[in-house]
Amino acid sequence: MTSRPPLHIGIVACSAEGAALCYRTICAEGAQALGPHAHPEVSLHTHSLADYVACLNQGDLAGVGALMLSSAGKLARAGADFLICPDNTIHQALGHVLPQSPLPWLHIAEEVALEAAQRGYRRIGITGTRWLVDSPVYPDKLAAQGLECVRPPASDRDLLARIIMDELVYGDFRPASVALLQGVVTRLRDAGCDAVVLGCTELPLVLNDGNCALPTLDSTRILARAALRRALQGE
Repeated sequence: MTSRPPLHIGIVACSAEGAALCYRTICAEGAQALGPHAHPEVSLHTHSLADYVACLNQGDLAGVGALMLSSAGKLARAGADFLICPDNTIHQALGHVLPQSPLPWLHIAEEVALEAAQRGYRRIGITGTRWLVDSPVYPDKLAAQGLECVRPPASDRDLLARIIMDELVYGDFRPASVALLQGVVTRLRDAGCDAVVLGCTELPLVLNDGNCALPTLDSTRILARAALRRALQGE
């Protein structure tokens, strides 16, 4: 009797670098459970990042949701069993997506909040785009786990937004900008945080536990590992 194959993971991508890191993590870490070079079947679809940015700049979450649903439909037709989105910002639109989605989703902030609670953190700093940091995505999911959320001040939100959207999404990793991002994390530590969410899926490409003043919650890899568990459980 053969064992049931892993579920087919569908990736609704938005920005390239974060989606690529998520995909690479699934493929590389799949081998730990499935054997050399093995991983679940994975399909990925993305609309142009510019289409998402246009909607976000207009505050059009319904438009963001429509793009996500378009990708979801294509991935369902490709045979995916469930969906993930390695982009924290556009999770704001999931309320528009879930009632019409052809497939179930894992929620990136839910997975991060579960990880934070399991690791015993209590007061979590948030980093990411201005759209994300200003949103309820992380405060709501962290609160559901009994955790406190701390947003950086406005000047740091602007700094994060500039570096993420002008540099990181293009794969442009500058030492001077990394130092500025480390400063944001240090100020969150000084505000009483005991961990920080790397809430842009590109941030784990430049920030980690080894170069930050706080333990990091790597949203990209946390989501990828949750998708692997779901695929291997077959439910």
